[in-house]
Amino acid sequence: MDDGQTAEEQVKKLRELINHHNYRYYVLDSPEVSDAEYDRLMRELKKLEEENPHLVTPDSPTQRVGAAPVAEFGVINHPRPLLSLANAFSYEELLEWHHRITRLIGSRSFDLCAELKVDGLAVALTYIDGLFHHGATRGDGFRGEDITQNLRTIKSIPLSVPKDAPARFEVRGEVYLPRAGFKKLNEERAAAGLPLFANPRNAAAGSLRQLDPRITAQRPLDIYIYQLGYAEGGTMPDTHWETMQYLKTLGFKINPNNCYCQTIEKIEDYHRRWGEEREKLPHETDGIVAKVNQLALHIELGDVGREPRWAIAYKFPPIQATTRLKEIGISVGRTGTLNPYAILEPVSVGGVTIRQAALHNEQDIKRKGILIGDTIIVQRAGEVIPEVVGPVESLRTGQEKEFVMPEECPVCGAGVLRVEGEVAVRCPNLSCPAQIQERLEHFTSRGGMDIEGIGEKWAAALLAAGLVKDVADIYYLTKKQLLTLERMGDKLASNILANIEKSKTRPLVQLINALGITHVGAETADLLAGHFNSLDELANATVDDLMQIPNIGPKVARSIANFFQQEANRRVIEKLKKAGVKLEKEQVKEEALPLRGQEFVLTGRLEKLTRPQAEARIKALGGAAGDNVTRKTSYLVAGADPGSKLNRARSVGTRIINEDEFIKLLEEAEKP
Repeated sequence: MDDGQTAEEQVKKLRELINHHNYRYYVLDSPEVSDAEYDRLMRELKKLEEENPHLVTPDSPTQRVGAAPVAEFGVINHPRPLLSLANAFSYEELLEWHHRITRLIGSRSFDLCAELKVDGLAVALTYIDGLFHHGATRGDGFRGEDITQNLRTIKSIPLSVPKDAPARFEVRGEVYLPRAGFKKLNEERAAAGLPLFANPRNAAAGSLRQLDPRITAQRPLDIYIYQLGYAEGGTMPDTHWETMQYLKTLGFKINPNNCYCQTIEKIEDYHRRWGEEREKLPHETDGIVAKVNQLALHIELGDVGREPRWAIAYKFPPIQATTRLKEIGISVGRTGTLNPYAILEPVSVGGVTIRQAALHNEQDIKRKGILIGDTIIVQRAGEVIPEVVGPVESLRTGQEKEFVMPEECPVCGAGVLRVEGEVAVRCPNLSCPAQIQERLEHFTSRGGMDIEGIGEKWAAALLAAGLVKDVADIYYLTKKQLLTLERMGDKLASNILANIEKSKTRPLVQLINALGITHVGAETADLLAGHFNSLDELANATVDDLMQIPNIGPKVARSIANFFQQEANRRVIEKLKKAGVKLEKEQVKEEALPLRGQEFVLTGRLEKLTRPQAEARIKALGGAAGDNVTRKTSYLVAGADPGSKLNRARSVGTRIINEDEFIKLLEEAEKP
């Protein structure tokens, strides 16, 4: 930032910009720029002030820790300031920090600790006479917001500590929202039409700064304690590492990934490891914190500006950046959803050059207020999948334009389907090339037509060779065609054809499930097969007809009716009929069904069948699928990690079988 400006003008402009972003970040919990961009601005200001010390003023952002507290909460003074940390962005900068400490303390030795820098909201918790007395945010470092009642809702914060704890002490920690909780919270806000949180840090801050603690209590906040602020009464350990172990005995939650690293080389190893594995963590982290272990040195080293000399944040490469949204493209997913995606000016995010990013759906674009041509914040949501966080509205030029979802599938040209109450826009064409592999894999799966031998590999090979263009085409395959595929032998081709022929007589419930109708899984397919005698009857049913069936609501009914109204889908069904696939339900007297009078209860995780698939096959054979084990239960099917039902079955003498035994029993019962 130069443009011919004097140093004084540059400093003034940077301070105004940083103060604006501080307000957006700390007060409104709604940042406009990425962390990386904010860090860049702050470093530029620090550099200018170092070069021009006469320009440093007490109100400069470099002399602050955060934003002023919000008045509605009340204010708590921190007996000892909650300072922010200096940042290192490379190993060289980390070594400079280490060398400074070495110069300051002379020949004395010291060791180090490392902790993950959890991305949340810093708080101070004060305990008096064994009870949690009050808690506050960092605020401006000297005064914070009184959020005691909200902090009490976090279950990992102990409300009391053992009697031998210091009479009065303060611990400092980071309140955060786990990844899973953040995802769930944003899904709930999206469903309610509320703006989404940009990241877990802002979600945690927004949750803690609710005036109504009942709202905070509904959000799955957690905390890691990272420091003892002070203690009055009692003898404390001499090192940070031992202090953290002591706090753990008092009931405080300490990050299990903390590390006693001793040397600067081990700090680097720790940083490298978690830089590579951070996506495996249940929480967000943007770096590590390196600390001198000896507490006496903390006092001796003191602070510089508003930063302690004895600790430093060693940042990971940024996972957020800003760039321009050039255009919004459309891809068609394997289940027919039209998925908008961002076409970006290339930008490096976390060491990876990003040219495209996810936008999820049309409503997501509107909720975030994204326009084509915007400067946007983009982040890597996982190891490789980038997503658009939102626009930087202050950088708009007036040339931006709104996005409009197309009315036709960009792959096959079919009219798109919008179902009332659904976010997704879909291509309903069963033969759409973008969907066919997923549909073919589902159609031939065990829960579908159960055609053994055609899995992901051969489905892809059939499509690549042009032998299959829709699911019905598999019934017209010949051995000669199969043998043209690489690594397809005579025996395998014969087995596949035999299995295809065998599948023609599958029960109606499996055919309905195999078609992959949106919102129709194994349970709904079972309901439909129990109500209609043939696929033709189902295809001709109206929405009102379908809604007469118990447990089928308007959304599912509309999806089914829309599926069969598509001419392309009717053509596929006609091809199935001509190929000899049975479209009618076999009329079997109930008393003749092989599992009639037998009740099965499932527990644990099944590996080869989903629970709905298993229950559907039991019912198709005349059996009953129960919820609880009783003396009338015939079999308990025990999968992985079974629950209390296993002990109940043992106590009442119910026969217990594993999944393989269960499948064998079903297959025997299904034989003609």
